Amino acid sequence: MAQVQLDYKGLVPAIAQNADSGEVIMLGYMNPGSIKRTLEGEDVWFYSRSRSDLWHKGELSGNYLKIRSASMDCDGDTLLLQVEPEGPICHTGNRTCFFTAVDELPEFETRETGPGILEELFATVQDRKRERPEDSYTARLLNEGVDRVSQKVIEEAGELGIAGVKGDKAEVVSEAADLLYHVLVLLAASGARPEDVWQELRKRRK
Repeated sequence: MAQVQLDYKGLVPAIAQNADSGEVIMLGYMNPGSIKRTLEGEDVWFYSRSRSDLWHKGELSGNYLKIRSASMDCDGDTLLLQVEPEGPICHTGNRTCFFTAVDELPEFETRETGPGILEELFATVQDRKRERPEDSYTARLLNEGVDRVSQKVIEEAGELGIAGVKGDKAEVVSEAADLLYHVLVLLAASGARPEDVWQELRKRRK
């Protein structure tokens, strides 16, 4: 049985290639849910990293990708989709997303997206745990003990729930950020790591 290797976000890159011409059309990302829908249906589904949701390619433009076949590379960490495009596939109106030539060393830009910020923030929390600077809120929380940190998690969870009931998106985002931060502090106070949580979630996914 084929085994697809997912990255730390639970995604795998998928190259869409015109089954008739051999032209590479686009690169998208898929998760188990989008792969399942693609293999069981007629159209290609991707996972939208910007919306954090399944993406039925063509649902807005009407330019669907009809799936012919799917294969993976020797390492199992990239998919190749043989497709039949129904119209221009790129959002610019081009038939392919690969139309910009790279003739010289380009400029580079780093896009910070996804949960990587949690690992960065946890590293800061761990630093505060070691150094205990006097002017640090995190250090002060840790000095007050795990009971106090746990109390703050409960308070933030309640505030997030209230924001959800109110239907205030901006407040939901703000309170969710507060909750995630205090959860990271609780993990540090308990001697646990975010990776321990990710591992538990991986087991539950199976």
